[in-house]
Amino acid sequence: MQKLFIDYEFDDKIVLNEEQSRHISKSLRMKTGDMITVCNGNGTDYGCMIEDITKSSVTLSVCYRQASDSEPNIKVSLYQGVPKGDKMEDIIQKCVELGVHSITPVLTKRSISRPDEKQAAKKKIRYNKIALEAAQQSGRGIVPEIKAMTGFKQAVETCCADLIILFYEGGGKSLKNIIETENAETIAVFIGPEGGFEKEEVETVLKKGGINATLGKRILRTQTAPVAALSSIMLLTGNLE
Repeated sequence: MQKLFIDYEFDDKIVLNEEQSRHISKSLRMKTGDMITVCNGNGTDYGCMIEDITKSSVTLSVCYRQASDSEPNIKVSLYQGVPKGDKMEDIIQKCVELGVHSITPVLTKRSISRPDEKQAAKKKIRYNKIALEAAQQSGRGIVPEIKAMTGFKQAVETCCADLIILFYEGGGKSLKNIIETENAETIAVFIGPEGGFEKEEVETVLKKGGINATLGKRILRTQTAPVAALSSIMLLTGNLE
């Protein structure tokens, strides 16, 4: 079924706002009696029947609730070096579909795109909208948070995970060996922008307890690497079965 996220509490009846109602009636062309899944981001799915449709609102009746079975059993936080253009939008869309838990855009020394505070705030709104749409399309149980853009040093200092992995074109350990060796429930993944990381940045992550990893002998683009990394992690942890 189609999935819709809402950000407010509800009981047995849900009255959708005008934008959501228009999406259901106009874009999806749903009608009275059709079923739709509603989630408020807490990992629970609510099976709802469309009870009434008007030009400006849709009323849903909650028929049942159940735990979402689409969330991976591991939480992966992506720390993505800020790329040029709209590449971050593609990264967010694909990684949300693959099961990422959160994404933090990180300004590294080699980041060419450096939006100011106002631009960054505007981008954050856009990014979270993309995450919402991707979560709905892929049937996620949560909407992954796209966090505020931050500097590399602060990103490393505030990073908290059982396992920290930095993918580096300069080489590193096999991801398969890392995942099989480490018993981690939370993983932080660092991906560089165009041009990758500087050695000083790599050392900063290693001092934090991170591990260098490789995605093979080919050098991947900054928008390809997080998708490859997340896909591999999900496969190795049994979340693509």
